[in-house]
Amino acid sequence: MTKDEAPLRFFASDLDGTLLGKLDATQTFRDTWLKLPAGGRPLLCYNTGRLLDDTLSLIKEGILPPPDYLICGVGTLIYDFKAKKPLKSFQTILEEGWDKKTVERVLREQVPGATLQPAYYQTDYKSSWYAMDLGEEDINALDGALERAGLDINIVYSSNRDLDILPKFANKGNALSWLLKHLRIPRKQCAVAGDTGNDSAMILKRGVRGIVVGNAQPELLEAIIGKEVYVAREVCADGVLEALEAMGVVKEIQRAEGPVDSDLVEVAEHESLHHFLEEEPVAHLGKEDLAFLRHAREKAIEGLRRNITPVGFSACSLEDNESRGTDANYRSVWARDGSITVIGALTCNDEQLLSCAKATLTTLLEHVSPTGQLPANVSIDNGHPDYSGVGAICSIDSGLWVIIAFYEYINATGDMELLRYSLPVLQRSMNWLSAHDSNNDALLEIPEAGDWTDLFGRSYNVLYDEILWFRANICFGRLLEMLGEWHRAGDYIRWASSIKAAILHKFWPTTQGGENSRYSFADKQFSLGDTNYLIAQVTPFDFDWRCDVYGNILASLHNVLDMERAKISFRFLWGTGVNEPFPVANLYPVVQAGDPGWRTYYVVNLLNLPHHYHNGGLWPFIGAQWVRFVNQIGLREVALNELLKLAKLNQSGIHAEWEFNEWAHGQTGKPMGKAYQAWSCSEFLHACYDLRITGTATASNAKKSAL
Repeated sequence: MTKDEAPLRFFASDLDGTLLGKLDATQTFRDTWLKLPAGGRPLLCYNTGRLLDDTLSLIKEGILPPPDYLICGVGTLIYDFKAKKPLKSFQTILEEGWDKKTVERVLREQVPGATLQPAYYQTDYKSSWYAMDLGEEDINALDGALERAGLDINIVYSSNRDLDILPKFANKGNALSWLLKHLRIPRKQCAVAGDTGNDSAMILKRGVRGIVVGNAQPELLEAIIGKEVYVAREVCADGVLEALEAMGVVKEIQRAEGPVDSDLVEVAEHESLHHFLEEEPVAHLGKEDLAFLRHAREKAIEGLRRNITPVGFSACSLEDNESRGTDANYRSVWARDGSITVIGALTCNDEQLLSCAKATLTTLLEHVSPTGQLPANVSIDNGHPDYSGVGAICSIDSGLWVIIAFYEYINATGDMELLRYSLPVLQRSMNWLSAHDSNNDALLEIPEAGDWTDLFGRSYNVLYDEILWFRANICFGRLLEMLGEWHRAGDYIRWASSIKAAILHKFWPTTQGGENSRYSFADKQFSLGDTNYLIAQVTPFDFDWRCDVYGNILASLHNVLDMERAKISFRFLWGTGVNEPFPVANLYPVVQAGDPGWRTYYVVNLLNLPHHYHNGGLWPFIGAQWVRFVNQIGLREVALNELLKLAKLNQSGIHAEWEFNEWAHGQTGKPMGKAYQAWSCSEFLHACYDLRITGTATASNAKKSAL
């Protein structure tokens, strides 16, 4: 909060995906809020799509701190929590132009695939439906049909699935405005927080201070373009606390040591992982373990420094590795390796690392092809760019990673001069990437071995690449937003929403229709059945049923998977043991000789034998992202234990301790590949940052986005 801003007197927050969804963060919010002086903290309001009884039960069981007011049913009821009664004067204004039976008749005629949500989601003033992947034209047509039927209504569509039909005045924003007027509180003394499109009605109310959590859906990111809204780095309640701390409402966040409150776990039946927390007791790390992690962090910084060159981060230490034959390409600034390294380096408050991060991006952008292709790598020795990988196959993910890393760099440093200078190159790169969606179905068509698994036989719609394509569109849209190009920014973020819908439809197969989808993958491949993760690859002619572990981790970290699906995916991965003996194998199960997916070139240099390299090898940089994934879904204590295992892998080394090797054998855990691999070091630092493990070097004070 700046000196010119009035103190906050009212705070309203969405629940699911905002204050709820990450159990340890919910506990931290509860404990932090209750520690605020009772006479000095703002009035607290939960503004939720949940119905009153459901919301009251969460409060009764102690999952959430007691509020002052509740706005329930997407703005159809306001409840005075202390007086224990609804505000009837609000409900009287909802009657005009409302007829629920007519709403249901029109909707069944206008949206044939829509199905009514269960009765406990319905109220007298809310008709709630499941309707997958409706576009703007669909919503406009429905609005027109309802108007012709004599209704004066409000349509709220979110998460590409949830369709709510409400009285005209009823939405989260209008209900909030009414309550603020009722309480005589100016909007400038109110802050609100949310994560989906139905929260935009309150976040965009003129004068209020908006908070968007890190797991926000694309439709909300699109809605806030050009608005002064705090966009948090952290997800769910952690993101809310991050913003409230920045606004001066919270002085000290009350983070609990040890596992989540067992009483909270017992009553949190809305959390799909609460049984896991009971079944899998996790050791609480002692002082020696935490000291070891801090030491490992310092070793990671030392290892990363070995990769600093005048033109950017090398893939591995040039002084500590012998280069011969094809290994000479390690003496390069790589687009994907370098970009991932840049993102991790940004978590350190270190000018030398930040300078090398900028040099990495500059080197890559300076070598874009006339058509917009970013190089796979640029030689450190002679400056020559290489645009392909093994077999002269073009590298698709190189450009994707550079755009993502460039956004993260600008968002952290605020280097607008670099952004303005580089935007034409970035636009050409986005155009080149877009051309790989040749059938305009929102997904890229990838050539075989055309990404980081450059000795592995995936092609066409590849999960890993599609996740990065989604994130690249979000990032490029946010970059355009920084420059005030709001219309174009909206186009890219809106397209990201289409990409996400296409990924979930194609890569999360289900035979279940009805409530969950209008149509399913089973329409094409009924033999697939149902899955608990995103499958690895889909083509017009076949599919790869295997689980791309890395792709699923990225899908959660980049919010393609919602919290519920992310937890389902985690339970599957944990059950398969992909984190044993160390985190984490990149693929499950491995491809065996004789499998339909086997390629004879997998035996080249014996790299992709089962449990080797891309075929189920253990990758420390993916292991670090696994740690971040586990932490993101609310299992911080589990994540700390996984980070400890990862630190021991990075310590082991081939020739000496703390080599942060490139990969390890999937069964023996023996380190393989180059020493002081840049992304192994940087991603370990990134995981330490997320888990608040600090050493001598201070945690990043990188600028938070408040665009």
